[in-house]
Amino acid sequence: MTQQPSGHPEHPAPRETVALTDLPVLRVAVLGAGTVGTEVLRLLSHQGDDLAHRIGGRLEVVGVSVRDLDRDRGEHVPAGLLTEDAHALVRDVDLVVEVMGGIEPARSLLLEAMANGASVVTANKALLAQDGATLYEAADAHGVDLHFEAAVAGAIPLVRPVRESLAGDRIQRVMGIVNGTTNFILDAMTRTGADFDDALATAQELGYAEADPTADIEGHDAAAKASILASLAFHSRVRLADVHCEGITSVTAQDIAAAARMGRTIKLLSIVERIEEENGERISARVYPALIPDSHPLASVSEAYNAVFIEAEAAGSLMFYGQGAGGAPTASAVLGDLVSAARARVHGGVGPRESRYAELESIPLEELRSAFYVSLTVQDRPGVLAEVAGTLSGYGISISPSTRSCCRRTARAGSRPAPTSASARIALWSPR
Repeated sequence: MTQQPSGHPEHPAPRETVALTDLPVLRVAVLGAGTVGTEVLRLLSHQGDDLAHRIGGRLEVVGVSVRDLDRDRGEHVPAGLLTEDAHALVRDVDLVVEVMGGIEPARSLLLEAMANGASVVTANKALLAQDGATLYEAADAHGVDLHFEAAVAGAIPLVRPVRESLAGDRIQRVMGIVNGTTNFILDAMTRTGADFDDALATAQELGYAEADPTADIEGHDAAAKASILASLAFHSRVRLADVHCEGITSVTAQDIAAAARMGRTIKLLSIVERIEEENGERISARVYPALIPDSHPLASVSEAYNAVFIEAEAAGSLMFYGQGAGGAPTASAVLGDLVSAARARVHGGVGPRESRYAELESIPLEELRSAFYVSLTVQDRPGVLAEVAGTLSGYGISISPSTRSCCRRTARAGSRPAPTSASARIALWSPR
């Protein structure tokens, strides 16, 4: 029997292990050394050799941009790397990691970095939602990569599956819990019967909510993520202004109890979906508290966890679940992007580009038909419910006595007080 040579495909010759010192060096700048930035630097320090083998090149942090040079940031942030001159830092590096947040100076720094040939990894959801188009165009113009997995759901791999793994499919809807702070608050209200203010105070004491929680509890954080997901899923630019946004500040303990009586749970949902119409398709992107059946997997998502459902024509329903925030989980997503960008630098090529060929328009919420729950406090006298029903009917709203929910055609129709009511409001929405 003739022995196959070692180079034959059936018996490939083992690859020689390349010494780390022989690998090319990639210069990395880190913008921001807060909770996430510190974790990124810690992981780079602990896993540097492994990452070098995975990349085929060594990552060398050459500077860390901070606002306060005197602040002690721990052993993983060497004082010698700190600088207040972020613009000088990004001019001569291969890769930039932006975890400073905010619109400016983050936008200017990333544009300058890309203009100087650096690929960018960012966790800045607000910037991407507000002006992602400018960043995409800069990346294309300068032939560099723009990665942002950490901007949407922390450690949960969501961006890459949407724009790469499902690139051959047709996504119909993305729906889920993408803000851990609000989920913690609503979960606490559901489990303990606490009102909103007490649940928020608990979240702040435990570090799940910021001292100023406005971006979370008013839904702005979730809306930014919905804008990014809609743009990716439907190959269209969806601006932050296109996302209908409602927070959870008006949710009461009474609402939670009413939901339980109906076999439902209240969650702040981000929902982006295709709306098929006679003349084509449009995109709906919305964030609001929603009543979901207790049997739905999202109803059991507790504490500060995130979970997202993707519905696609061929793949069917997919669910992604995990920690959506926090230093270490977010740093994990940042490093995943950093490895991808570094591999492209070493081996050639670029990552996925912006896909917006579909150019679908967004549909205003006023034009979307949906079910919702109305809570009314009325005078206890004969005929009052008939008057309420008559008022709703005048707005084209039908009442379902079995679920005590309503269907409507206009966004604010049911929010006007009925003539005999002491108070009236649209409390919650149900997903379509």
